[in-house]
Amino acid sequence: MIIQGNDPYTQPSFSLGNRVARALWGVTWLLLFRPSPPPFHAWRRLLLRVFGARLGKQVHVYPNVKIWAPWLLTIGNHVGIANGVNLYNMSHITIGDYAVISQGAYLCGGSHDYNTSNFQLIAKPITVGQYAWVCADVFIGLGVTVPEGAVVGARSVVTKSLVQSWVVYAGNPCRQVGVRKQNIKGIGHE
Repeated sequence: MIIQGNDPYTQPSFSLGNRVARALWGVTWLLLFRPSPPPFHAWRRLLLRVFGARLGKQVHVYPNVKIWAPWLLTIGNHVGIANGVNLYNMSHITIGDYAVISQGAYLCGGSHDYNTSNFQLIAKPITVGQYAWVCADVFIGLGVTVPEGAVVGARSVVTKSLVQSWVVYAGNPCRQVGVRKQNIKGIGHE
C-alpha cells in the first residue's frame, strides 16, 4: 500500500486508488458520520461497513472518532470507542471483544524511517486485546499489541508491545504498575 523509494517532497506516498478512497471516506465522515447524533451507533456502523470495516455486534463508535482507513479496521463485539479517539491506521488496527478505547486516545500505525534519505513511510499493525481498556489520552505506537484484559492508564505512551495479560500499565515509558482482577462479573463469560 505504501509506495517504496518515492520522493515524498514531490511524489505521493500512496496509490491513486488509496488516495481516492480516503478522500471519499473523508467527505463521508465530514457530512454523514461526524454530524450524526451520539446515540446513532447503528448509522455509523453502517457507514464504516460500507467502507470495508469489519465490525462485531454492539460496537459503539462515537461521532468524533477519526479513522484514517475504515477498510483497515476490525472491531470485535461490544466495543466502545469514545469521542476524540484517533485511529491512524495506515496498517491494520484490530480491537478485541469488550475492549474500550477512551477519549483522546491516539493509535498511530504509521511513522517514517529516519535512517533513509527520503524518510520512507512505514506502517505496522496495532492490536488491542479483548477486555482491554486504553484510557484517556493514551498514545499507542505502530506495531504495538495490548494484551487481553490489560489496562493502559491515562496519558501513557506505549511504544513497545505489552506482554502480560490482566495487568495495569501506566506512564511514559509505559510500565506495569498493578494487576487487574480477572473475576470481574461477566468477564470471560459470553
